[in-house]
Amino acid sequence: MSDDSSESLLFTYFGTGSPYWKLSADSNALQLAGVKGIPNLAVALTASQADEIRAFTGVTSHAEIDIVLFGEPQRLSLVGKKDGTHSWSGTASDYMDTRAVAKDLTHGLEFAEQVISEVNSLVVIIDHNFNILRFNRLCEEATGLREEDVIGKSAHAFMAAGERDASRSNINEFFRSSVSYAVERTINTLKGPRRIQWRNKFVQSGSGPDQRYLVCSGTDVTEERKAQAKLLELATVDTLTGLPNRNAIYEKIEALLAAGRRFGVLFLDLDDFKQVNDHYGHTVGDNLIQAVALNIGTALRDGDIVARMGGASFLVLVQDTSVEHLENVALRIIDRLKAPISLGLIEVYAGCSIGIALCPEHADTVDQLIRCADTAMYAAKDSGKRTFRVFSREMDDKVAENIWLDVNLRKALESEHQLKLYYQPKLNVKTGEVRSVEALLRWDSPERGSIAPAAFIPYAEDSGLIVPLGRWVMRNAARQAAAWKAKNLNLRIAVNLSARHLTSPSLIRDFADSLHQSGGDQCLLDVELTESCLINDAASAHAVISQLRQLGAQVHLDDFGTGYSSLSQLARLPLDAIKLDQSFITAIDSNTTSQALIRSMIAVAQQLKFAVIAEGVETEAEADFLKSEGVDYIQGYLYGRPMPAKEFEDWLNNKGKKLRLVA
Repeated sequence: MSDDSSESLLFTYFGTGSPYWKLSADSNALQLAGVKGIPNLAVALTASQADEIRAFTGVTSHAEIDIVLFGEPQRLSLVGKKDGTHSWSGTASDYMDTRAVAKDLTHGLEFAEQVISEVNSLVVIIDHNFNILRFNRLCEEATGLREEDVIGKSAHAFMAAGERDASRSNINEFFRSSVSYAVERTINTLKGPRRIQWRNKFVQSGSGPDQRYLVCSGTDVTEERKAQAKLLELATVDTLTGLPNRNAIYEKIEALLAAGRRFGVLFLDLDDFKQVNDHYGHTVGDNLIQAVALNIGTALRDGDIVARMGGASFLVLVQDTSVEHLENVALRIIDRLKAPISLGLIEVYAGCSIGIALCPEHADTVDQLIRCADTAMYAAKDSGKRTFRVFSREMDDKVAENIWLDVNLRKALESEHQLKLYYQPKLNVKTGEVRSVEALLRWDSPERGSIAPAAFIPYAEDSGLIVPLGRWVMRNAARQAAAWKAKNLNLRIAVNLSARHLTSPSLIRDFADSLHQSGGDQCLLDVELTESCLINDAASAHAVISQLRQLGAQVHLDDFGTGYSSLSQLARLPLDAIKLDQSFITAIDSNTTSQALIRSMIAVAQQLKFAVIAEGVETEAEADFLKSEGVDYIQGYLYGRPMPAKEFEDWLNNKGKKLRLVA
C-alpha cells in the first residue's frame, strides 16, 4: 500500500493515517477512532491477538496484527501501552506506513525518556548481562558520574566489593523468576560510598520476548542509615568510655543463655569513687572512669567483654570459664588498679570490689545473674573493699534480710508502738546519785518480737535509716526528760549519734526541734559519739560538737580507747567526758594490762578536764577498782540494766535510793 495518506484505508474511513485504538480487559473488540474518545468502529480480534496487546506494560510497546477492515485485509502496527488497570490504548498505523509508525514510537519513547529523566528517584535500567542501559539525571547528581560514562558498563563495577556476589545472585534470580524485589546496596561514587535502597521490577518491551530489563528505582538512604547507626550506638555504647553499655551486654548474655553456653560475670564497682568525684569534680571523675576502663581491658583475654553499667560500675563477661579462672581474672583486675592513676597533675588510687557469679550454677536469667554478681560485690565491700567474693546462697539470705529490715524499720518509724527507749542509769561514784541515764533503742516487731539492736543498727547505718531513727530517739528522749522534770526528777538523757548522723545536714535542726517540741525550758539531752565519728573529717566533727554544746548538750566520747583518735586530736575537741569501753573494764580487778591502760586513760582525761565514765561494770571488784582510780561515773548491770521509763522510775525510788545511802 502507498505511503500517501489519501490512498490509505485508515485515512479514508477515519480521516487520519494514525487513528486511536483502545482495548478493554473484558472484551476482545479493538475500538478504532479518528478522534480520541469517540470510537468509530470496533473490530473483533482473535484471543491470541488480544492477549498480545494485553501483554503491553506501562512502557511504550509495539505489536502487529492482521484484521479485516470494511471487507479488506489490513495489517496494523499498534503502538501503545497499558493506560489503566483494565485497559490498553495507543495509535494505529498502516504496517507499510513506516513514517507514521516511527513517529508514534518516537513520541511514546520520548515521553518515557522524559519520565525516566525527570522522575524524583534514582533510575537505572539493566539488561540480563548486568550492563547499564539507562542512568537518569538524579543518578548523575547523586554519584557525580555522567550517563555517557556508565552506559554499557557492568552495574557490579560500581558496587561495594563485599556486595557484588550477592547482587549478581539477586539479578540472576530476578531474570530467572521475574519476581520483583527490594534491596539495599552500597554504591561507590565520586562523592564516596552511598547507601541506596533499590526497588527492582521486571519490564518486557513489546519488541520481543527476549527484551527483558531490570528497572531499578532507588532512594539515597545514606544519611538516614547514618542517623540510625548513631541511634543504635547511643543505645548500645557507653558514650564516656566507648565500651558496650548495659543494653549491649544484656543482649550478649541473652544470646549465650539461648545457646546454652557456660559463662561467668564479674560485677566491679570502684571503691570510694564518690569521694574522688566530690573532691576533684566530675571532669576528673570522668577521666578516672575512662582510665579504669582501659586498665580493666589489659587484664582480660581475647574474647572477654567489659561493659560499663553506669556510674563507677563495670561488668566483665567471660565465656567457657570456671570459678578458678574468674577468681584469677578478678585478682588481675584488682592488681592493675593497685597502682595510682595519673590524671594530669593529680594521682588517684582507684581500688575496686568485685562480685563473681556463674551461669548456670548461680542463675539462668540475665537479671538473676547480674543480681547475684552485684550481691557478691557488696559482700566484697563489706569484707573491707579491694577484694572479690564469689556468690553464695548465704549472701542471698542477707539480701533478703536487708530487704525485710528496710521495709519493717520504715513501718516501725511510722508506728507508735514498735520502737521504744530503755534507760540505763549512770551512778555518780562520789554521791551514789543517778543524775543521768543512757537512752538505748529497742524494737518490738509484730512479726519477730524483740529484735536486738545489733541485728538492725548496722543495716540502718549502711542504708541511711539511722538518720530518721536518730531523729525519733532525740524527739522521744527529749519528751521523756521533760516529763521526768515535771515529776521533779532532774535527769539528763544521753543519746547515741553515729558518724552518719554527724554528716547529716539536718542534725542540728533535728536536735533543736526535739528540744523545742518537748516543751522544756532547758536542754536535758546529752550526746554520745564514737571515735569513728572523728576519723573522716575532724574539722567538721569539731564544728558539730560545738553547735550541740551551744544548744546545751554535753558531749561524751563513747567507747574510748577502741578507736583511732590521737591525743592531739582529743585535746582540740570541746568534749565534756570520755567513756571507757567495756572491753577494758571486764575483769579489770585482775588484769594488770587493762589496769595500766585504764590508769593512763584516766590521767589523760583528768589533764584535759574531761569527766570519766566507765561502762559495762558487772562486779563489785570492778567497781571498787574504778572508784579507787578516780572514775567519776559508773554504768553497768551491777547497778541497773536498761529499763523502760516506768520501770526505771520504780528502780530509782527503790534501789537508786539505797545506792545513795551506800555511797
